[in-house]
Amino acid sequence: MKIIHSPTDVVPAVLTESPGTKSHRAYTQIRADILSCHHLPGTKLNIAGLAADLDVSLGAVREALSMLQSEALVVSEPQRGYTVSPVSPKELADITEARIAIEALCLRTSIERGDLAWESRLVASWHKLSRLSQTDAGKDQHLSETWSRAHADFHAELVGACGNDWLLRMRAMLYEQSERYRRMSVSMPQQTGTRDVPAEHKAIFDAVMERDVERAVAALETHLRKTATIVRSSVAL
Repeated sequence: MKIIHSPTDVVPAVLTESPGTKSHRAYTQIRADILSCHHLPGTKLNIAGLAADLDVSLGAVREALSMLQSEALVVSEPQRGYTVSPVSPKELADITEARIAIEALCLRTSIERGDLAWESRLVASWHKLSRLSQTDAGKDQHLSETWSRAHADFHAELVGACGNDWLLRMRAMLYEQSERYRRMSVSMPQQTGTRDVPAEHKAIFDAVMERDVERAVAALETHLRKTATIVRSSVAL
């Protein structure tokens, strides 16, 4: 079963070129740069500059930006072009509430429908995540990309047996939007001092493996709300 990391894993981007070609490559790179906050919220995206940096045509960049607009990662304004979508306390609150609602629904369904193969994948993803450090060695304020990917895999596997592609697509979009906020936070020492993230993940994992739906959903909601609270307190929105 395919893990859904992003909306386009379920409903492919409508690109005139297939994956691996210049339009798709531009889309993938610009998207990654936005989600990693290389392109900060509110930054104007210069089409000519992006085309030169990525060695693609202006049309390929425009097509990529159009797709990113459909994912709410960029906004387009007449006479002003494209900018990275801004952030705000209200949007963070809205994303958090929407993510809790959608992800809880996906999790409930996944627990009800999940088979042994799903459990095996979930155990593997949990094992990998639990063995990784959240920050890079010697860089307390630098989030580990290896951990981030394992974290995304774990959350995706939790809902991997949901079976509803539209719900999973919405969950993936909300996950990525919330990750953009989380990556803006550089207060990793503060996080490690006020919460035990591995314990939160284990609480979710244990409840899911025991097929305790209500406990799993409650643990997930607690986890997501704590993250939002820390982001609000450590990022100037």
